[in-house]
Formats: sequence, structure tokens, C-alpha cells
Amino acid sequence: MKTVIVKPEFLTASKRWVFMNVDTNQYTQLAIRDSIAKIASDRGELLEFNTETGRAKRIKSTGHKNKVTATVVAPKQEVMENPVLNFIHNEAAGLKPKTLIMPELKWKYLVRSAMRAKNIMMTGPAGCGKTQAAKTLVKALDRPDFYFNLGATQDPRGTLIGNTHFKKDEGTTFCESLFVKAIQTENAIILLDELSRAHPEAWNILMTVLDPGQRYLRLDEHQDAPTIPVAKGVTFIATANIGTEYTATRVMDRALVDRFIIIEMDALDAKNESELLRMLHPALDKQIADDIAEIASITRKECRSESPKLTSAVSTRLCVEIAGLIEDGFSLGEAAEVCIYPFFDDAGGLDSERTYVKQVVQKYCGEPVNQDIFNTGTSNNTPF
Repeated sequence: MKTVIVKPEFLTASKRWVFMNVDTNQYTQLAIRDSIAKIASDRGELLEFNTETGRAKRIKSTGHKNKVTATVVAPKQEVMENPVLNFIHNEAAGLKPKTLIMPELKWKYLVRSAMRAKNIMMTGPAGCGKTQAAKTLVKALDRPDFYFNLGATQDPRGTLIGNTHFKKDEGTTFCESLFVKAIQTENAIILLDELSRAHPEAWNILMTVLDPGQRYLRLDEHQDAPTIPVAKGVTFIATANIGTEYTATRVMDRALVDRFIIIEMDALDAKNESELLRMLHPALDKQIADDIAEIASITRKECRSESPKLTSAVSTRLCVEIAGLIEDGFSLGEAAEVCIYPFFDDAGGLDSERTYVKQVVQKYCGEPVNQDIFNTGTSNNTPF
């Protein structure tokens, strides 16, 4: 029989119990009922957990007290006695799903920024997981959440403030927007998707909302118009595409960008992309997954070359769609025909972007490849 002696501690940030092993002074999560943990904590008792049976019982702290209170720990471990810091540095990593491939440092920075009610802007190429990371954060912190796609908003004022309506029997009435409700919800996470595609009027409205020294929304431009303060703990997360290939985006005002901390989401390398595809589509052959990831990787490298032959690359979102088609019985060539080629311009014949991408795909379909395609121009970054 193997048992461990633990001290229960309640994390207010994540609203759950964790347990410190009194012998190792390390925090862990165990399948112990909250009611037992609370009683033990209220009475200053420890818990003896049987790892074989999964049962826990309360025991007196006598004989174990010195181990709990007198253990010499490193400075970082002393900091971890703060439940919030312990959650950020010890628990946050375990809440990130495997399907969100994001460096641990950036994930911890994202969690920390949300817990400190910072404004966060997530940037990166299309389909790299910006929105997924934000939604994963909401689930990990179990916070109230609100979603606003500012790129699809035709009426910024109506979306962010509200609209005035006239009814014959009631007269003029003002209907507040969902955004007004959102900013008044404590500890809410508000996702401002596609901020770089928003109308400048939306940016102007958000200026005071996002400013750490103001944090309010004015319902009208009149001097005496009521203002709505942003509630305690509210976090704004914006997503943005930055780059010349995103023609529908706008160059964002520096004063607006300066109100955010920036987290860059990177495009996946071929190895991580292949692993992601197999996680999402377990029936997918490993070689096929590797081939899809390599095709995407080649297009990304070409986009970054000194004299690129491509203006855009195959995104992770597109790779996932291709994998789904292949899992449904389509060939790689057929999947590329309907998923990849329409994204690339066919103007220019042999010098077109589409011809280049077709040659890349044909290599992985076992078809003959015209190497002359990759010898035109001055690009030194050829895929073969």
C-alpha cells in the first residue's frame, strides 16, 4: 500500500483544491472530494491519500507539522505559496490541451496577463490558432466570456454602445448593446476578434475602454452623457492579422496598439504540424500527415525568402481541412485541387503562384515535377 500525506489548499483564482505533498513540498492535484478537503483545511488537518484505492482520510498534523512549516525551499518555491502565482507557474501548463501547440512561456504569459486583467493582442498569420488560444484560455480559467467579431461589424456604434429606437406608444428608447453588458461583468474575458479589420470608429470607441487610466465607455458624445465603468478583472483579448497579404485589414493606430500587450502566435514547423494533424485525425497515415505539413512548410519558407514567388502560405487551418478530406477518402491531389489551389493566383502561366504550388504538391503525389519552374526568378529558397 502506498500513501502520501498532503496539505489541502484552495486556489481562489481557479476555484479548486490543490494538495501539497508534505514530504516533497510540491503541489499536485488528487481525486479528493472538495468536502473532505474543506473540512481538513478548516480544522488544520492533513490528508492521507491511498494511491491504490484512491481513498483519503483526515489525520492530525502532529508529527508532520515540521515538514509542512519548516521545509527549506528555494526562493521561487516560496513565491509559489501565493495561490495565484502557483496557478500561473505550476498549474497553467496542465490546462493547455495538446491540440493547442503553443510554447509554454507564451501560454504562461497569456494566463498571467488574463489573471492580471491586461489587454492582450494576439497576432500571427491566418489559421495559426489565435482564436483557439483565446477560447482555450476562457475554458482554463472558467471565466464568463463574450465574443465580438469586429471584422464583420458594419455598425460599430450599434455593436459597442447600442441603438436608439422610436416606438409610437413608447417614444424614443435606448437599447444597450451586449458589449455594455459584457464590460460590466466582473472577471469576464471579452474577445475582440479581427480587430485589424474593424472600422476606425470602433477603435475610437474602444480607446477609453482599453486605457488603463480610464476604463470606461461613454454612451453618447454629449458632455453629460452617462459613462459605464469597466468592471473589476475584465480582460480584453484582441486578434489581429498584420501583413501586406491581408488586404482587407487596416493599419492600426499606434495609440490603440499601445493599450495592449502583444503575444505573437507562430506558424507551426513541419514536425509539430504533422503531430497536430494526427491528433485531430487519428486515422490519418503518418506519411500523409508529414507530406501535408511539408507542403505547408515549403510555402511558408518561400513567402519569407528574399524574392518570394508566393504572397501567401498554406495555413494550419487549411492543413486540417486537407487532412479531413483525406480521412474521408479523397487523395492528396484531389484535396489540393479543392483546398489549396483556389487560394493562389493563376495569372502568369508558368510563372504563376498556382503553378508553383502545383509543382510542390505533385512531388508528394508521386507525379513528375518540372524542375525548371523552380529555376525561374532569383529566389534561392527552392523546395527541393
